[in-house]
Amino acid sequence: MLACAALLLTACTAVQHGRAGADPAASPAPAGLPERPHELSLAGTDPCSLFTAAQLDELGVSGEPRRAAEQRDGPTCALEVDRTEPYHSYYVEVITTADVRAWLDGDRANTGLTTEPTEVEGFPALTRYAPSAPPSDCETFVGVAEGQTLRTQLYPVTPDAFGQRQLCDLSTKAATLAVRTLQKTR
Repeated sequence: MLACAALLLTACTAVQHGRAGADPAASPAPAGLPERPHELSLAGTDPCSLFTAAQLDELGVSGEPRRAAEQRDGPTCALEVDRTEPYHSYYVEVITTADVRAWLDGDRANTGLTTEPTEVEGFPALTRYAPSAPPSDCETFVGVAEGQTLRTQLYPVTPDAFGQRQLCDLSTKAATLAVRTLQKTR
């Protein structure tokens, strides 16, 4: 009996050689977020070029993407949905000076806003919005590269046309389409 127990213990303690750990090509993600599958640099990216004609149709965008009048943390593009109600606007921004973690627990975090970890096409992401009635907007931040973040934001123009979840779903959809384009061009 003792020999059987020793045999079982020996069988369960086989040694495997090799190196454990994460894929070295993947970048570590902030706690609560998935690891970045690979780097998608935003350097030199025009945010208005991140959508194909088919993607703009999918989002319901009425005209050509245009550079937004207000540039925030990086080049920003405005996409208008104004042919049929409910009217709304998307803003797409490439930020090469801040990691997605900055909006979670860094210098851009805001305790007055609801921030929810998520993922977009496997990349660490956040949705963020003000808990208000009626909802005012939703932002999606995608950590596409170390220290670089793609931000999409959806603003409703038609009053009371969207619930908060709808705003965030549409913002995330725009981010997803932009990341897909980035993946095809990098």
